[in-house]
Amino acid sequence: MRRSLKDYLVISLKGIAMGAADVVPGVSGGTIAFISGIYEELIATINILDLNFFKSWKKEGFRSAWKTYNLSFLLALFTGIAISILSLAKVIKWLLHNEPLLLWSFFFGLVLASILYIGKQITSWSPKVFISIIIAAIVSYFITIAEPIASPESLWYLVFCGFIAIIAMILPGVSGAFILLILGAYETFIGILNQLRDGLTSLDFEMLWQALYKLFFIGVGAITGLKLFSKVLNWMFNNHKNMTLALLTGFMIGSLNKIWPWKQVLSWRINSEGIKVPFIEKSISPSNFEGDPRIIWVLLFISIGFLLILILERLATKKEN
Repeated sequence: MRRSLKDYLVISLKGIAMGAADVVPGVSGGTIAFISGIYEELIATINILDLNFFKSWKKEGFRSAWKTYNLSFLLALFTGIAISILSLAKVIKWLLHNEPLLLWSFFFGLVLASILYIGKQITSWSPKVFISIIIAAIVSYFITIAEPIASPESLWYLVFCGFIAIIAMILPGVSGAFILLILGAYETFIGILNQLRDGLTSLDFEMLWQALYKLFFIGVGAITGLKLFSKVLNWMFNNHKNMTLALLTGFMIGSLNKIWPWKQVLSWRINSEGIKVPFIEKSISPSNFEGDPRIIWVLLFISIGFLLILILERLATKKEN
């Protein structure tokens, strides 16, 4: 397929939209790819990408191998994704520190709508399905109130988070950012992305090295998780789809406690930047919240997040039809 520079710029813009979705918990970059009409090409291109590229390069030349594996498409797309993730990370970090109520409200609406989206895909509501949802919701809830097994900036914890997050990314309807949020490592990951961007823009090689060092451990976990669980998850969806969807739905229901907007801080920790940040929190009612609960604004942003998922779902359904 011959493409002009304009075509690749459009693909990069679609990548920017996908990157924005990947940073926001509850929204899937795959959904954006499907809506924008590049999902099938993306999947097909990734599927053919293997070590035979180097054999083709040696036999037919680099240019021919590059064209055969459609790497111009991947380069344009992933450039857009990287630009979006690195630029949006700074915005989200600012919101986490300055407008946490509104940001968590938006995330809460996203996940609430995602629960409905996943639940609607269950085709048979047997007693086993209901029991699976309840058990998964209870387990997920207790995970959200448990004390973290390690600091979110511990290297081994980053490996674990990368391991779990990549599994979520290959599950329909669940975003990796959402799983990082549940594990308590979302803010840490956003901080690493900001550190990487600042290191690149300021040519601070020490800062750049620290970011790449942490991303390496996340990548180790991600690659390990992808290798170990991709076939297992495909088998589960092919043979026990309703049960799998039920477990996902229950997991997301229980996890709502983690992103409930109104929180009381039980203990604090000092992050890598020397800033005092919440470590353990519990959900409370708006009436018990210290300061202005901003109930109207919270409800507004919950509604915006909720409607965003419904609109994306409607567009995806329309595109499929």
